[in-house]
Amino acid sequence: MSLFKSSPAPARISGKWKGLGLWNLYFLAKFLLAWTGHLNLQVMPNLIFALVLLIPLAHPLLRRVRTLIAIPVAVALLYQDTWFPPFSRLLAQPGVLDFSVDYIVELLGRFIDWQVCALLLLLIIGYAFLNQWLRLTTFTLLGLCWMSVGNVQALLPQTLQTTEAPVASVTPGVVAPAVVTSEPDDATLNAYLEKFYQTEAQRKVDFKTPAVEPPPFDLLVLNICSLAWDDLDEVGMRDNPLLNQMDVIFDNFNSATAYSGPAAIRLLRASCGQVSHAQLYKATPDQCLLFEDLRKLGFSNELMLNHTGEFDGFLQEVRDQGHLPAPALGTSPGVPRAYVSFDGSPIWRDRDVLSKWWKHRLEQNTPHAALFYNTTTLHDGNRMVTADGGTQRADYSSRAQVLLDDLDAFINELKKSGRRVVVMIVPEHGAALHGDRMQISGMREIPSDSITHVPVGIKLINMGDDKQTSPVHVTQPSSYLAIAEIIARLYADPALSEGQRIDWSKVLADLPQTAKVSENSGTVVLDYNGKPYVRIKENGGWLPYPQRFK
Repeated sequence: MSLFKSSPAPARISGKWKGLGLWNLYFLAKFLLAWTGHLNLQVMPNLIFALVLLIPLAHPLLRRVRTLIAIPVAVALLYQDTWFPPFSRLLAQPGVLDFSVDYIVELLGRFIDWQVCALLLLLIIGYAFLNQWLRLTTFTLLGLCWMSVGNVQALLPQTLQTTEAPVASVTPGVVAPAVVTSEPDDATLNAYLEKFYQTEAQRKVDFKTPAVEPPPFDLLVLNICSLAWDDLDEVGMRDNPLLNQMDVIFDNFNSATAYSGPAAIRLLRASCGQVSHAQLYKATPDQCLLFEDLRKLGFSNELMLNHTGEFDGFLQEVRDQGHLPAPALGTSPGVPRAYVSFDGSPIWRDRDVLSKWWKHRLEQNTPHAALFYNTTTLHDGNRMVTADGGTQRADYSSRAQVLLDDLDAFINELKKSGRRVVVMIVPEHGAALHGDRMQISGMREIPSDSITHVPVGIKLINMGDDKQTSPVHVTQPSSYLAIAEIIARLYADPALSEGQRIDWSKVLADLPQTAKVSENSGTVVLDYNGKPYVRIKENGGWLPYPQRFK
């Protein structure tokens, strides 16, 4: 077959094989997007689709009907070839219906990549020029066949893939991958994940009552929505006064999820090892509930939010799953709005809410108080309230600066009070400011490392000698179990009872480590031999997580 078009028109060709026509442009565009990394091209469905389009139909009406059917099929196939999660996941999120019009417009704008648009425009121009001389259908079919050969080879049994099955490592909580000589297959990664959860199910932190009860102190757990190391890097705020004054910083902390409700539940259940997403919403023993353990030690538990907590039932969820009381100042703390959320609900400034709660705390007689505070100041889509009561767009950088300044000011307020306080800053997840090949900016359906790698800090206030000039860094892979372990050790540390300075080298020694496994509903990302893999659907196949665009 010649690649070049013959001179016009023997009548015998009419009504027979006509090639793909404009559908060539569809497939060539897919080749281009797969080459740039924007698509994960499913070769066999595309090849079958192309072959169906090539079936010669003599009657014009049949050709029109096929085209009408092919258009929605092509759209669905294109979406399947993207890195985006299944469309059914979006339909399963009823909260999407509560998004404001401004936020929906903003999200739609993020799907437009002008560099990709320019490449596609060049492709269209090239197609219009080359289509006059070349049989582009031949190139399309050759391309699909060539890619399908690689697909078939991937399905063949792999020999010498691993030298041993996954086993538990010597370090508690870290499941050792097998020694591999090629890409791990689905069975290997599924076994690794199962072993991880089996190991985690056996882990628990014991809160022991010391021989001498320590002087009263408060524990404030500040749970921040949409703050990851990647976000701080994106806005140039990794080096900031708030984190620099911490006593302890976790450099390798994994929040294990990319959504607020699951993240809060995981933190509230920090006393036990990491469970799967499905297990989060099942009954759990009281011994796994961090604030229940604190209550048994004599802490009075309190809850506060800087938002209503109504979206997606967040407030009720953390109360039910964490055994927490109603918000100490009610669902409306009586301070001016600072922002309006993506669903139109009010968000109050952190400094105002925390300061008002602290005044409430100082009026109480309880010796120990434990606060769980959740803030959505940094959530995607928030708008700043203006002086006239309207709203305007507030970028992440400005909101992050306000939040960091507010928390810094609150810590100074705690110092001036003279009360002994342990402050723990534990973000839920990141904001996904950068985006990558699988998700646009702000999208968190897939819990990638850039979203779940969060800055966790601990600060002791008015608790002994405070001459530490820089934070102690915990570099091992960690998660919520390490947080609970530190709280248990601090409470039982004799130095706390004797008013001495805490020896952090002792408190942080042999902290429980946790391998990087993160999970949303139906989506899992894990680190295997230093390389991230993602499973988009439950019981589906694993893919290497694509490197993000730089």
